[in-house]
Amino acid sequence: MLIAARGLSVRHGELPVLSDVTLAVSKGEIVTIIGPNGSGKSTLIRALIGLAPASSGSVERRAGLRIGYVPQRLKVEAGLPLTVRRFLSLPRRVTDAAAEAALARTGADGLGPRQLLALSGGQFQRVLLARALLSAPEILILDEPTQGLDQPGIAAFYRLLEELRQETGVAVLLVSHDLNVVMRASDRVICLNGHVCCEGAPEAVSAAPAYRALFGFDQDGVLALYRHHHDHDHDHGEDGHDHHHHHAHDPGHSDRSATQASEQVDV
Repeated sequence: MLIAARGLSVRHGELPVLSDVTLAVSKGEIVTIIGPNGSGKSTLIRALIGLAPASSGSVERRAGLRIGYVPQRLKVEAGLPLTVRRFLSLPRRVTDAAAEAALARTGADGLGPRQLLALSGGQFQRVLLARALLSAPEILILDEPTQGLDQPGIAAFYRLLEELRQETGVAVLLVSHDLNVVMRASDRVICLNGHVCCEGAPEAVSAAPAYRALFGFDQDGVLALYRHHHDHDHDHGEDGHDHHHHHAHDPGHSDRSATQASEQVDV
């Protein structure tokens, strides 16, 4: 086991966001968390890396675990003259060769001299992944890593994760809305809506009644999101996903705070 939540509950003030969540990720696994907006997916990721305190339960990380973290949003101040190459050396300096290799590995080669603010959303996500790889992580934790990518880009990104897993044995835990790809590319899927609704191999989860209550099929057989009805409230307010441009502000979760919060978490 690399990282685990045991009976984890998280509150935002008086508002419950996660309740009694238990999960674990082992070496070499690709595990995807899915669920509707406001279901607590990003809160779960932040709790696992130490950015969101548990109201009950616990998070366990293997001693010395190296985590490569790609956040859903990262604030970059407007007008800040920061090149991709300089960004890759924050907070730890890396060699030019290492930076170039990481960019090439994520399909972002040649972007080193570019200003960070001039990147497209897809380019920025690839640069974030390159930066996470520089720490030689044992697990990649990715929050909506394919936002800003088109469909071919999404497929290529998942192929890259599979290649990295095969080459290095890195585990991957990610939040995603790309349901069709997730069901093909994941070893295990966790369906979250404030609690774990169902979990297992993709084919088992897709057949589970709890999953069907969240996701259905339209007349063409394409997955479509449906409202999830329970006998209790899942309106968690501020944990909903904001798919603005990648430079949107994520209050209270800056690059610096993430680095300080969890040793060897590379954001």
